[in-house]
Amino acid sequence: MIPSGSRAALREYGQTRAHGLVTDADPHRLVQMLFDGALDAIAQARGHMARGETPEKGAMVSRAINIVDGLRAALNAEAGGDIARNLRDLYDYVENTLLRANVGNDERALDEASALLNEIRGAWAAIAPQA
Repeated sequence: MIPSGSRAALREYGQTRAHGLVTDADPHRLVQMLFDGALDAIAQARGHMARGETPEKGAMVSRAINIVDGLRAALNAEAGGDIARNLRDLYDYVENTLLRANVGNDERALDEASALLNEIRGAWAAIAPQA
């Protein structure tokens, strides 16, 4: 069962990707798709920032934040222990970094958020779905 926060994030991501991929994916793949969606939104925000398209940049940063919030909602603190708590704190940091990027038109903050999410995504991808 997927927590409701994660469902909202998947809906957000599903608006820009094929809905059939989300429907047929297993939980492990859904989390990968959330990472991909957040990273894609950050990349789009970077492009909008470079072109001075403030409303579009804000929308993409908001989308990335919503997806990261869904990743946090999917954490199970009881089962995940310290790892889940550390990820929760890291997701909070990523969200704050994205907010800072949006408010200050800070491309380096977008890069930092993207790099952190890429590292977590890589670790997640290395975990077998059965784990």
